[in-house]
Amino acid sequence: MRQSTYLAPTMRDVPADAEAISHQLMLRAGMMRQIAAGVYAYLPLAKRTITKIEAIIREELDAIGAQELTLPSLHPAELWQASGRWEAMGDELVRLKDRHNRDFALGPTHEEVITSLIKDGIASYKKLPLCVYQVQTKFRDERRPRFGLLRGREFIMKDAYSFHDSPESLDEAYWQMHGAYSRIFTRVGLEFRPVIADSGAMGGKDTHEFMALASVGEDTVVYSDGSDYAANLEMAKSALPEAPSVQAHGLLEKRATPEAKTVDEAAEALGFDADDIFKALVVVVDDVLSLFILRGNDELNEVKALHELGAKTLRMASEEEVVAAFGATPGSIGPVGVKDVPIYADYRIRSMERIACGANETGYHYVNVGPGRDYEVTAYKDFRTVREGDPSPDGKGTLRFAEGIEIGQIFKLGTRYSESLDAKYLDGQGKAQPFLMGCYGIGVSRTLAAVIEQHHDEAGIVWPKAVAPFDVHLLALNVKNEDQKTLAEQLYSDIRQAGIDVLYDDRPERAGVKFKDADLIGLPVRVAVGKRAGEGIIEVKVRKTGEQLELTASELVRWLNDFLRE
Repeated sequence: MRQSTYLAPTMRDVPADAEAISHQLMLRAGMMRQIAAGVYAYLPLAKRTITKIEAIIREELDAIGAQELTLPSLHPAELWQASGRWEAMGDELVRLKDRHNRDFALGPTHEEVITSLIKDGIASYKKLPLCVYQVQTKFRDERRPRFGLLRGREFIMKDAYSFHDSPESLDEAYWQMHGAYSRIFTRVGLEFRPVIADSGAMGGKDTHEFMALASVGEDTVVYSDGSDYAANLEMAKSALPEAPSVQAHGLLEKRATPEAKTVDEAAEALGFDADDIFKALVVVVDDVLSLFILRGNDELNEVKALHELGAKTLRMASEEEVVAAFGATPGSIGPVGVKDVPIYADYRIRSMERIACGANETGYHYVNVGPGRDYEVTAYKDFRTVREGDPSPDGKGTLRFAEGIEIGQIFKLGTRYSESLDAKYLDGQGKAQPFLMGCYGIGVSRTLAAVIEQHHDEAGIVWPKAVAPFDVHLLALNVKNEDQKTLAEQLYSDIRQAGIDVLYDDRPERAGVKFKDADLIGLPVRVAVGKRAGEGIIEVKVRKTGEQLELTASELVRWLNDFLRE
């Protein structure tokens, strides 16, 4: 491709509203342009990389027996109403009406549509298991689009769906897809971790997110430095401390703590360590007022609490609700003497030997509190948000934190959608059963951005070979020089005939401009035809390492083939 006629308008300055490196570099390298907030046009350089990412996805999914199809972007409201997500998705679901005043949505995901399709197309267990996928533009009305392609209102996504007649079949497909995703993200050149995650609005139970490690990441990845354990912060666990075999708590005593409104203030007033004091939180769980107790400055993890209790909703009680139920303000609440209110305790509570807590009287705390003697726990569960440095739950190493970009997620949906849309098949006994389903997504445009977040330097993008828009950037440094122009044209022809993708900078620009643009665009190899063209000598630079060497024109194609195969 000749750069003189190629649509890749590079920019020198960093746009003021571009926060993420990938956003800045894609705009500067002429890969995309904003059409509206969170809506972008992909220019030819970006489109070529997207096509390569999609090709890798297709190769890996086809290899495990998935079948590609295309589903509509426009969804009738009835399908989303049947699943309950018409309201649950809130304002992020883009809704519209047609000329007949019928409600539709622009699909952010396709569970409802594919379930409806399979409901009408598969009648027997003999056609199962089945896995289908598509690559398509999706829509989500983000309140605050930012970070370019990492949080947009329109995005490219691969989504796959599998249908099964047994948990064992679903489990096999889930781990097949887990392996395919690992190969896909390895091939595109990403450093990533599959992490245990929360299924959120998608429903279902088992799920893993694939996170690309990057400083601009919107999620925190928790991983062990001694094993392959990894989880999203919302779902991460740590090893549980052992409870002491004998606990002598002493005589219960009430002390005045008039200025103590936080755990740290209570600890100072009582002469206790913060980890020896209960943090007591009044929480409404599925409309039931409940008391949660955690150790010291541990934080309640609301996502884990919902999972542990099998609840649908959870919210912190208002101060008015706290006072009405316990007769004291927040900061003076505790479990001693509490009746008719469920008390949920984090596992770490069991290892406490010296305990203080609020006395349910504003400005007072109890010390020498004894579990089982002074209060009864409804259930011990894992409710806390882990801290960096905690022991790993598998007993290998300690937990570390890193920022990550979600690039893919796999779910076991179970019968969440097949039951709500009445999608059933006939089993071996002729009995109608709801399909067991899996769902598997990859953010294609997010993957493009994540690659740039991980592969760049101060001069621009540094493309991995597998997804670079072109393999080679050929520069004719002075197109007015006949020797340079002639040799560059010959090399352009030779490289193309060898089946190597080449971007040929034949523009009438200064050499300095061409070098800067080549570094900015970041193709794996730069070939410069300059002052030694008359001798048939060219300069080759490897973008990733900065290695430079001189070759004769006759050596170039062989060298390129060897380099690209490495």
